[in-house]
Parts: sequence; structure tokens; C-alpha cells
Amino acid sequence: MQPLIRSNDPVELSFAQSVLADAGIHCVVLDQHTSVLEGSIGAIPRRLCVVDEDLVTARALLREVGLTVMA
Repeated sequence: MQPLIRSNDPVELSFAQSVLADAGIHCVVLDQHTSVLEGSIGAIPRRLCVVDEDLVTARALLREVGLTVMA
């Protein structure tokens, strides 16, 4: 799995998940529970990840809707 976005913004993560789901790309949010445990002060951003095979397509889709993705 490769990370696409690192963020503490639940709206941004939800939007990205929705865009990917509409395209049939399965994604996973990592560090979600760790972020909650530390009090959501922003020290541990959540990571939105996809499998390697979907990485190029997912990056293009998220950039197309105006989201900044990891290189």
C-alpha cells in the first residue's frame, strides 16, 4: 500500500475516499485510531493509502479534484 494523502482534516479525507470509491478504487485510512488516542491535536496525521496497482490512477483523480497528493 502506498500513501496518497497525509492529513488531520476529516473532511478532506472523506472527500478523497469518496472520489476514489466513485472510481472503484479501494482505499484505507491508516493511523486513524492513533490520531484519536493522542487527542487529535494534530501530532499524528492520518494517511490515505491505496494498493500499488491503483496508485497512478488515484493520484491523477485526486489532483483533478484539487487535492494535494504525496509524491
